[in-house]
Amino acid sequence: MLIKSYQFGRLTVEEKEHRNDLKIIEGKVIPSWWRQDGHVVDVADVDDILAAKPETLVVGRGDPGRMRVSDSLRAALASAHIQLIEEPTAQAIATFNRLSESDRKVAGAFHLTC
Repeated sequence: MLIKSYQFGRLTVEEKEHRNDLKIIEGKVIPSWWRQDGHVVDVADVDDILAAKPETLVVGRGDPGRMRVSDSLRAALASAHIQLIEEPTAQAIATFNRLSESDRKVAGAFHLTC
């Protein structure tokens, strides 16, 4: 599954435009993703991704990159041997697409605004 385009507040996956944060797990879009603590991604926010056991989790931290990954999530990912890549959303999308095209088992969690 490839992400077609991204602009601040808008992400197009396949032919569908999304205007809320989202996750992509095993080739499926999980729309309207909300975190318990707004600009922090914690274990409970991605428990479905952890359960899917991807090789890599790509986190799009927003346009300027304000969202961050908690230390507890970093530890959970390391324990599960899941590589974490976190970048501003535009770069994260390019990374997600590149990894998806290489047949790696990759999941994504994307913040579309700040």
